[in-house]
Amino acid sequence: MAKKTNKTEDQFAQVEQALTKTEQFIEDNQKLLTRIVGFIVGAIALVIGFQNFYIKPLENTAQTDIFMAEIYFEKDSFSLALNGDGQYLGFLDVADEYSWTKVGNLANYYSGICYLNLSEYESAIEYLKKFSSDDIILSTIALGCIGDAYMELGDIEKALDSYEDASKNSENDFTTPMYMFKQASIYEKEGDYKKALGLYNYINDNFKTSREASNIEKYISRVKTIIEQ
Repeated sequence: MAKKTNKTEDQFAQVEQALTKTEQFIEDNQKLLTRIVGFIVGAIALVIGFQNFYIKPLENTAQTDIFMAEIYFEKDSFSLALNGDGQYLGFLDVADEYSWTKVGNLANYYSGICYLNLSEYESAIEYLKKFSSDDIILSTIALGCIGDAYMELGDIEKALDSYEDASKNSENDFTTPMYMFKQASIYEKEGDYKKALGLYNYINDNFKTSREASNIEKYISRVKTIIEQ
């Protein structure tokens, strides 16, 4: 019993000693700790203020300035949408002037799509790579469009990588079979029929309601025939 009592007393003594050391450290470094806490509080206040009094108003202004470019984009007037019309800003200006905002980020996506439609593929890749989003569909389409641009440039390897990234970005009945089909088509053209068949079969088995699956059997039959020859 005495041993247990002594052990408990030793433990309490160690805890008390640790507390004493902590109190002494705080006392010795009170000014430094106060400055650190003050710096952290000030930094948090600065971030909140920056968001509320700078970014939010800027976001609203950017939303107004991108409006006409979006109208031109919907009308397939890609040059006007990209560069503006002299009175209203184009996506390039919005992306540059509002780069810290969500609208500026979205302008990168639109710019990339415009360049893709204007056959300026390297610029399309540049701006689509600048775009990032939590929106699964938009982020996936951006990756797929990068693949389209690489295909137009004749860089098949990078196109395949981009299509694969797009198909894996989010599995759904819209984008996944679309970009898998593009991969399969490339493999078939390149003579890699087993990889093509694997992707065609995967679409057929897992995305039966997709547009690509509606006539996938003819692609499967064609590639099987070639393999069996």
